[in-house]
Amino acid sequence: MPFTPVDAERLSRAVVNQIELLILRGVLAPGERLPAERDLAERLGVSRPSLREALVELEARGLIQRRAGAGIFVADLLGPAFSDPLIRLFATHDEAVLDYVAFRRDIEGLAAERAARLGSDTDQAVIAEIFGRMEAAHEARSGEAEARLDAEFHMAILEASHNLILLHMMRSMYQLLREGVFLNRRALFRQRTTRAALLAQHRAILTAILARDPAAARTAAEAHLDYVEQTILDLRRAEHNETVARQRLEHARGN
Repeated sequence: MPFTPVDAERLSRAVVNQIELLILRGVLAPGERLPAERDLAERLGVSRPSLREALVELEARGLIQRRAGAGIFVADLLGPAFSDPLIRLFATHDEAVLDYVAFRRDIEGLAAERAARLGSDTDQAVIAEIFGRMEAAHEARSGEAEARLDAEFHMAILEASHNLILLHMMRSMYQLLREGVFLNRRALFRQRTTRAALLAQHRAILTAILARDPAAARTAAEAHLDYVEQTILDLRRAEHNETVARQRLEHARGN
């Protein structure tokens, strides 16, 4: 019979390859906890010694990290997209915020177009599921949950675009967005009218992707970021006007 025994080294190599690909494809995200060794060995169908050998190699390559008493985690492979001094500049100058939104407009328009053209049925289901949770958060008037799901919605579209470089680059960018470096997303969800408009824009993007209409998906994504840019400008203008009004009030009171 044309069979040869499969040694433990080949098994461990197969495990390494599988986990590498899951990390590369963005299925396993930075900081994500892996199952316990026993469960992971069962899922992979290998012995625990073979699994341990694979984990040692993955750790040596810097792809996973062991945390005492916590388990095994995917390493933070993205790292900082920008230096700390540059991040501080971003956080304190409006032109960086607007440039960031313009950058997202171009990239996410492309991602939505690719998602409509290349996304699988499962990709579509993931995007639709997140949008459904956005609708529920909207009905519950949970602006904070909507802001969090907004980022998840756009990341799901980036994942559905099936471009590994684009995916990992934007994950790094979204870390800064979640940390409030470029803008406070919660500020965009304070007013009911703004939240309703944002929800409608996300629905338009989803509808185009589900219809597999690349041009419409790109147009909807770009229109959404145009609205975000204008909303940021309006917020900045309102803040400025309020500052001036308070100065006038203090002057009128003789302070």
